Amino acid sequence: MIPTIFWIELLVVLICLFYGARKGGMALGLISGIGLIVLVFCFHVKPGKPPVDVILTILAVIMGSATLQASGGLDCLLQIAEKALRSHPRLVVYIAPYCAWILTILCGTGHTVYTLLPIIYDVAIKTGIRPERPMAASTIAAQMGIICSPASVALVSAVALLDGHTLPNGQAVNLLTILSVTIPAGFIGVFAEATYSVFRGKDLDKDPEFQKLISDPEQKEYVYGDSTTLLGKKFAKSQWAALWIFLGCVAIVAVFGATKGLRPVFGGKAMSMTLIIQMMMLTAGALMVIFCRTRAADVGKSSVFRAGAVAIAAVYGVAWMSDSLFQAHLPELKVALTGAVTSYPWLYAVVLLVVSKFVNSQAAAVAIILPVAVQVGVPTGIAVSMISACYGYYILPTYPSDLAALQFDRSGTTHIGKFVINHSFILPGLIGVITATVVGAILGYLYGWL
Repeated sequence: MIPTIFWIELLVVLICLFYGARKGGMALGLISGIGLIVLVFCFHVKPGKPPVDVILTILAVIMGSATLQASGGLDCLLQIAEKALRSHPRLVVYIAPYCAWILTILCGTGHTVYTLLPIIYDVAIKTGIRPERPMAASTIAAQMGIICSPASVALVSAVALLDGHTLPNGQAVNLLTILSVTIPAGFIGVFAEATYSVFRGKDLDKDPEFQKLISDPEQKEYVYGDSTTLLGKKFAKSQWAALWIFLGCVAIVAVFGATKGLRPVFGGKAMSMTLIIQMMMLTAGALMVIFCRTRAADVGKSSVFRAGAVAIAAVYGVAWMSDSLFQAHLPELKVALTGAVTSYPWLYAVVLLVVSKFVNSQAAAVAIILPVAVQVGVPTGIAVSMISACYGYYILPTYPSDLAALQFDRSGTTHIGKFVINHSFILPGLIGVITATVVGAILGYLYGWL
């Protein structure tokens, strides 16, 4: 039986999460400090431990990704994506989400979609395709790519938190075991949400609201506007070199993750993948600064670095506060929840999805739920197989990438509905994430983890 005091303390935590998420930015991490003070000084909860290894790994990844952006290497990737989009404009509803998904996997951040969105809009509107279809699907796909990326905050957090755990078949959890689920599951999930998007909404020539809008010559000029493009732009060799340095370091991380025998051994144990990820990301940034004429001062000014700093603040405060609460009541939680998660393993996925909406961060959701889930009896195989459920902040259209899509769609087809919840992103999000989670569970069964 879970004691009443736990629910009161949980209410304190939830209030901090709700208020912090509404304030946005660094507020989520900062307000968690108030929650900690209330738990420790009012309820005498023993403070837990901040997830230092996770935070340091996140910091290293952000430094590498931010240096890539500062070096101009990210623009090279975006140019490649635009070529794919403009080569097959009729397939933009499929190609655009996959471009966004792949860019996130390669760069470790879904914020790359901001630069892609005006290009997606331009291709869609000039081809006569309802812009809502590829734009909403692409913002969802970009965020789905986070848990599929070896350079993302959420995935490296999962690797750090599950380091040392084994699956039912005796296999150790590492970077490659998680990717062996999330990448194929994500690929199929993106296909599912893109397929739905092909048929959503009215075609532009049959949409009375759109036709009324463009009947005004000024509005028509605004809707169709000038093309946004990176095509024809010449990039310096140093920019291409930065891209290949970053991708090379990501590939090396994957090789070490797949081949344990390549890692140095200390005290009879192979070096942790979290340390290797940290070393390689720092090295990637260093090589770009040394060989690609990247100004180190520009790294901290990049949007990737600023967004990453917010993620670190969220993980630091939220995970510390949550760990303090759950560790204080772990024995009772184990007794109460072990039977439930054994009988209904999908509850883990539901909790992960809902918490990610509360905190508006996949990394924070993973940091909160994953260690607690394993400790209360969720089998490691389930924890890994259903980890794609960590993306749920499309439920309300408040995330920056969703808001960006609303702004870039000058046709007004990407929208927030009268009841807020009926917006352009919720159905692609639910279809994509649920499909990916179900496929992940099927893969886990086939791999012998379930």
